[in-house]
Amino acid sequence: MNAGLILILWMMAVLLVQAAGGWHLAIWVALSLTAALAFARARCIRLLARVRALLLVILALFAWFTPGEAIFMDWPRLSPSREGLALALVHGGRLLAVVCWVAILLARMPPDRLVSGLYALARPCGALGVSAERLALRLLLVLRYVDAARGSGRDWRHWLSAPVAEGDDTTVRLVRERLGVMDAALLVLAATLLAGWWLW
Repeated sequence: MNAGLILILWMMAVLLVQAAGGWHLAIWVALSLTAALAFARARCIRLLARVRALLLVILALFAWFTPGEAIFMDWPRLSPSREGLALALVHGGRLLAVVCWVAILLARMPPDRLVSGLYALARPCGALGVSAERLALRLLLVLRYVDAARGSGRDWRHWLSAPVAEGDDTTVRLVRERLGVMDAALLVLAATLLAGWWLW
């Protein structure tokens, strides 16, 4: 499957999460979490650990600062509201689902293909004077440096103090993937389903 099409389908899934609510959102979050734990368990757990503070902030802001009926009637000033708690669950669930999809994307898609997909999506920006090739190549170099730093146990501060290597002949290859007939058909089908979901 074309890398650009994979990114488009991924973005459609993120849009579906933002449009879902109620039991649709609950099912979507459950499916996303199950898929992430099945296909990208380590990365999913790591990303969820990084956003736990944000989830707590969402819970506190919506549950305690949204006007509505107090859950604990005996302590109305200290109690979260029912409406606020419902909003917190909706926004927290959407964030949780998106994090799961990010974990799946990063774990199952190699950096070279990810950059190739972004290049395919950025090609229309050439009409605005933006070079899609330069953008993709710079992103690919950044991802390689990040992977190299993560493998060596060093952080970003090492880049500031490290000497500039001269004569570095590292080869960077940008892969261009063609959009096949099946890819185009799948894109049309996905767009139709997304439009139907949104209107429904």
